[in-house]
Amino acid sequence: MALKKFLKYLVFVMLITALGFLYSFSSARNHQKKVSEISIEFEQGNNNFLTHLMVNKLLIQNEETVKNRTKSKLNLYGLENKVLKNPYVESATVFLTIGGQLKTVIKQRVPVARVIVKNDSYYVDKQGVKVPLSNNYSVRVLLVSGVKNDKEINEILPLISFILGDNFLQKEIVGIEKSDVNEYQFAVRSGDYKIDFGNLTEVDVKFKKLKAFYNKAFEDKTIQNYKAINLKYHNQVVCTK
Repeated sequence: MALKKFLKYLVFVMLITALGFLYSFSSARNHQKKVSEISIEFEQGNNNFLTHLMVNKLLIQNEETVKNRTKSKLNLYGLENKVLKNPYVESATVFLTIGGQLKTVIKQRVPVARVIVKNDSYYVDKQGVKVPLSNNYSVRVLLVSGVKNDKEINEILPLISFILGDNFLQKEIVGIEKSDVNEYQFAVRSGDYKIDFGNLTEVDVKFKKLKAFYNKAFEDKTIQNYKAINLKYHNQVVCTK
């Protein structure tokens, strides 16, 4: 009886030892596997700030390409952080497949406005993150002027989101200008007139007034008679000819 127990124990130990050896052997072989291919995927979207070639140049380790490098010498965390530092990248994942393919999945930033200042111009995305202009790609977005700092950019983001969330307003309003007294004026697509929006109070009420006015003005074709449309006054739209 004692002998049977001993034999069972011996078989168990030998099995564990064999499995441990096989795992170590397999792990060692896996670490010595080389990167066979670099695959770059961009998540769905219309932005083309980055090209496959540009991302390939980011996937450099110790000034050398990672292709044909062994897995053991690969710093995936470092490569991922390098890609994430690119100003056009919102999120990125870098990982190795079982077959030895180095895969990079990238989501590019989506600009919602272009901010124009004295000697500079840049995009901002929906989080207010600044995105530099690109020689590779240009985006048609709202033009914003008069904002001086990050705080003022963050203050105007809800207004931009409201405009972009409405199909009509998104097509009609092409520019926003902030004045020194924290009031806003819109440039529009349908004419040379300006819309005086006032401050950022009762935003939804003001846009409802504007849409109601537009319905009438477009219907009777009088919209081109106006030089300015003022939404600042309560329950009324004041127009200047």
